[in-house]
Amino acid sequence: QVQLVESGGGLVQAGGSLRLSCVASGRILRINAMGWYRQAPGKQRELVAVFTNSGSTNYADSVKGRFTGSRDNAKNTVSLQMNSLKPEDTAVYYCNAVIMTDFGVFTTYWGQGTQVTVSS
Repeated sequence: QVQLVESGGGLVQAGGSLRLSCVASGRILRINAMGWYRQAPGKQRELVAVFTNSGSTNYADSVKGRFTGSRDNAKNTVSLQMNSLKPEDTAVYYCNAVIMTDFGVFTTYWGQGTQVTVSS
């Protein structure tokens, strides 16, 4: 069984910063992509940032230049430093990972989500 556990999030004023972290545990042979999505009330879940196991990173246009992430393959963790936060960044943020739990078997896992609220 695989678990993604997130930490961080909270309430911050516009212009402030927050840091999210996520650790994957359980039966993990390999993690392919690992990253963050978010879902605001009444909106679809959207990609924020994704980090591949080859070292490439992709950010949503809306967060480029403000959010910076990193991935530690040895520790199965991913983090997201969010700076210059805006009210429109308010959402539940979910950690996501595509994990090989057996040879040739890849499954997408989600964390429980952590609330980020940015006040104006």
